Amino acid sequence: MQTLERVSAVVGRWFALIVVVAGGVALLAPETFAAGAPAVPWLLAVIMLGMGMTLRAGDFVVVAKRPWALLLGVAAQYVVMPLIGYGLAVVLGLSPELAAGMVLVGSAPGGTASNVMVYLSRGDTALSVAMTTVSTLLAPLLTPLLVLLLADEFLPVDAGGLFVSIVQIVIVPIVIGLLLRALVPSFVDRMLPALPLVSVTGITIVVMIVVGGSSATLLSVGLLVILAVVLHNGLGLLLGYGIAAACRVSVPSRRAISIEVGMQNSGLAAALATAHFSPVAALPSAIFSVWHNVSGSILASYWSRRGGVPATSDEDRENPVAEPES
Repeated sequence: MQTLERVSAVVGRWFALIVVVAGGVALLAPETFAAGAPAVPWLLAVIMLGMGMTLRAGDFVVVAKRPWALLLGVAAQYVVMPLIGYGLAVVLGLSPELAAGMVLVGSAPGGTASNVMVYLSRGDTALSVAMTTVSTLLAPLLTPLLVLLLADEFLPVDAGGLFVSIVQIVIVPIVIGLLLRALVPSFVDRMLPALPLVSVTGITIVVMIVVGGSSATLLSVGLLVILAVVLHNGLGLLLGYGIAAACRVSVPSRRAISIEVGMQNSGLAAALATAHFSPVAALPSAIFSVWHNVSGSILASYWSRRGGVPATSDEDRENPVAEPES
């Protein structure tokens, strides 16, 4: 088990590089991976099952203790990122499929990798975990609605289909994970060290499938899509912090809200784009999977050197959510 924990830690630390290399392999042999598109939702369901297994009752205490910061963060998550995604798609003149993909990744909930980044940045880890959880639980309602409102001008949007897919990919696995933790806690405790490795493996395979299925588009407009994703993530981080600062929340909470807003569950977005649009529409999500881990790590390193005391309990400091996710 200690060996597994060490392997998971190494894989999590080098996640971004692993995904870049995997994407390069898929680009060289796209036909090998493109056929795997039907497996993408199942891969994400496994990752969300792991998220459900890591949740504890204490993760929801912040809802009662600091509801204002939580509501502010979740509202920013679902307002800032979808609008930035739409705006960049229009300004950069992206194709309809790529534009829909930008809106979709912007309308996704927060990803669990953000919890690790907030912890490393000496931010409010408890708030980060609560924001990820609440935004994920709201995703079946808010994500289809936002995609319908903002992306329907680019491609036809089946909001009902998106709702069903999110329930199947996100809510059902999380509920199963919660039940497993409640009914067989000893089994879950044995599984926890393997979850980061499972998560990284799942996201890596998703990226390879998406890159394989959209290789022609990536080769023709790759730099433009990369620019769009970098701007999307960067503006999300900046505006998330700015909104939190304007509302006078604590510095640790500002860091948490910034990272939560800027880092998306791009794996979920890729799965939804592949299932309901096309692999090309999933391309922004695949690139986002790599870049937001790079930018989040850089920002966490910068903030950790600046100091600040995170508003978390001792237990939160010792046990941050450590499941890398896109």
